[in-house]
Amino acid sequence: MRCTQSTAEETAVNITTSRRGFLKSVSGSLALLATAGTPALAQPGEVDWLKEVQRPPASPEKETAHGFEPLLRADDGKPITTVTQWEQQRAEIRRRWMEFLGPMPDRPPVKLVTLSEDHPEDCCRLLVRYEAEAGEQVEGYLLHPEPLLPAPRPALVVLHSTTPDTIDEVAGIKGRDSRALGLKFAQQGFIVFCPKCFLWQDPSLDYDEAAATFRKSHPGTLGMHKMLHDAQRAVDALTSLPDVDPNRIGAVGHSLGAKETLYLMAFDERVRAGVFSEGGIGLTFTNWHDPWYLGAGIHEPGFALDHHQLLALIAPRPFLIVAGESGPPGMSVADGDRTWPYIEAALPVYRLYGEPARIGLYNHRQGHTIPDEAFERMSEWLRTYLPSRT
Repeated sequence: MRCTQSTAEETAVNITTSRRGFLKSVSGSLALLATAGTPALAQPGEVDWLKEVQRPPASPEKETAHGFEPLLRADDGKPITTVTQWEQQRAEIRRRWMEFLGPMPDRPPVKLVTLSEDHPEDCCRLLVRYEAEAGEQVEGYLLHPEPLLPAPRPALVVLHSTTPDTIDEVAGIKGRDSRALGLKFAQQGFIVFCPKCFLWQDPSLDYDEAAATFRKSHPGTLGMHKMLHDAQRAVDALTSLPDVDPNRIGAVGHSLGAKETLYLMAFDERVRAGVFSEGGIGLTFTNWHDPWYLGAGIHEPGFALDHHQLLALIAPRPFLIVAGESGPPGMSVADGDRTWPYIEAALPVYRLYGEPARIGLYNHRQGHTIPDEAFERMSEWLRTYLPSRT
C-alpha cells in the first residue's frame, strides 16, 4: 500500500545527510559525455531465457532492415572483424549522431535540495530539486530501499512515460501501478533517480510550445539531445551519492522513457545495463519525427542514421527490448515482431566482444502496457546484470 506523500519545509542547503547519512554533497565538476571506449564488464550470471529473446519471430518483417547502413563494413568496403576495427567505426558513428543531435552546454556540479520525504513500504522517497542546466531548476524523485544495507548499492535511472503525472506516477505517488517502476525497483533493492522530462517543466506549455521554447534557447539542437542531457543529469546525481556503486548503474523506461533510455545508454557508458519498454525502436514506428524528439528531417531522402546504430553503440552492455505489439502490422502499438531486424543488425557487433551477446527482444503481445510477466522479465534482467553484490 502506498503512503501519501508528506510535505516538508524546503531546505535551502545541499542534501548533506538524511536520517541515515544516505546523501552527501558533491563538489567539483562531474564527468561530461563518456568517451568512445567501451568499459569492460564483469562476468555476472545470465538470465536463463537469453536464448529465447534472441530467437527470430516466426514472421519477422524483414523489409524494415532494407535501408540499414551496414555496421561492420569499413569506408573502403572491407569487413570489420575485430573489436579494434569496430571501435574506430563506433567512434565515427557516435560523432555523426552527436553532430545530428546538436550541442548542449556542459553540465554543472550536482547540488540536490530536499523538498519532501515520505516512506512507502520498504522504501524512502525524496522529492529533490537540482539544476538540469546552469540556472534551470528541475525536480526529480530519489528513492532508496529501507534499510539501506550494504553499500555500495546498484542504482537505476527510471524514466517516466507520457503522462501528466510525470514523476509522480513513476515514483508511485499516483497514477497507474504498472508504471510505478521507480518505486518497485527501489523496493527491490535499487537506489533510484526519476527525473522529469523537460516537456513538463512549465505546465502552462503544451509539447509543441515546450519544444519551441527549448529550440529558441538552444538553436541547432534537437529535443532528443535535451532529453539525453537531462537523463545524464540523473546519472550525475546517482554518481554523487556515496551509497551508489558507479559500476552498477542501469536505466529503464516505458514509452517516452524507453526512448530516453535508448539514447542514454548509447551515449553514456556509465550506464551498464538497460531495459527499453515499448518505445518504438524504428524511426517509422512511432512519433520520432515530432519536434520534441528528432524532427521531420529523419524522413527526408538520404537520411542515413537509424537506431540499429544506437544498439551497436550500446554493445556489449546488456540491453533488453520489451515489446507489446499484437495483431496485424497496421494495428501495431510500438514494438513487436517488426523490431527484430534491429536486434539482428546489432547482434554481430555484440558477438565481436564474445559470447553471450546480452541483447534481446521479449514480446509479451499485450499492447502498450507493462503486464506483470513483463515487469518480472525487466526486473530479472536488471537484477542479473546489475547484481546486488559483485
